[in-house]
Amino acid sequence: MVATSYDVMPDIELYQPTDEDNALALASSLGKDGWLLGGGQDTYGWLKDRNKTPTAMIELTQVDAWKGIKEISTGVEIGAVTTLTDIANNPLIQSRYGLLAKAASIVASPQIRNVGTIAGNLAQDARCWYYRRGLDCYRAGGNICYADSPEGLNREHAIFGASRCVAVSPSDTAPALVALNATMVISSESGQRLVDAEDFFVGPDRDIVNMTILNEGEVLTAIRLPSEWANAEYYWEKVADRNVWDFALVSVAAAMKMSGDTIQEARIACGAVECVPRRLNDIENALRGQQRSEALAEQVAAMATEGARPLNYNHFKVPLMANLVKRAVRG
Repeated sequence: MVATSYDVMPDIELYQPTDEDNALALASSLGKDGWLLGGGQDTYGWLKDRNKTPTAMIELTQVDAWKGIKEISTGVEIGAVTTLTDIANNPLIQSRYGLLAKAASIVASPQIRNVGTIAGNLAQDARCWYYRRGLDCYRAGGNICYADSPEGLNREHAIFGASRCVAVSPSDTAPALVALNATMVISSESGQRLVDAEDFFVGPDRDIVNMTILNEGEVLTAIRLPSEWANAEYYWEKVADRNVWDFALVSVAAAMKMSGDTIQEARIACGAVECVPRRLNDIENALRGQQRSEALAEQVAAMATEGARPLNYNHFKVPLMANLVKRAVRG
């Protein structure tokens, strides 16, 4: 008798296109059976645990057209398979869009950032341990949310926007891109479409299976940062159990245009509090035209958590989020 090892990968076809036309053709022809592969940091765990069963992988890191950072007429464009390390260390990003450089620099660990891509960080699936263990929750096609149950362990889950699923968006770079008003370039065989970063992510009220707007056969190929938010005043902070490896418990990304002590415009987004990066529109409106002060920071911090509905074990996220917003406004 031959023993079976469940740590052995299943048989999967591997495609390694080197040009974008071939890559998009493969994505179209393979459809849901083709797994788009970047750095692979989110991929191999799924395959090892047998919780995802694609028949083919399409490795995108060989497509040079989707790599690198360059200036364009409207700002800066980042290829979707550019690594997080390259983004964090790029002089152009550091000097003009330091918010993104900071966010990219604290993802996971140096080893993961060296191979992990910006697209992979943005499009990774929910990190809820019930879902990852292969249980039949709503997101996996069942009819229960194990995290949102009387016995559920939900310390890291959402305090806003729950609809069947209470998992949060796990991406560190997503709130920064929302705050920077970035544009996502989505490509397919039928052409390109441009989507605001804020609209790229979708909650379970809209799609219980997917966390992004990407349709079958579509690939996120670039991210564009607008010149209108270059060289703004930025604030980024992430609170996690450890300084490396761990996902955020709460994070905040803020971009502000200042005139002296007066806030002309602001964009603020929080991570790990909702199934999508949570943009704080009411706070942005309250800040516009106001002089930065401790009193103003206190005022808007109280607004930040209005409507929060914490679960059994994540009440701490409410004061934590308020404090991070206060620090961002205070600067």
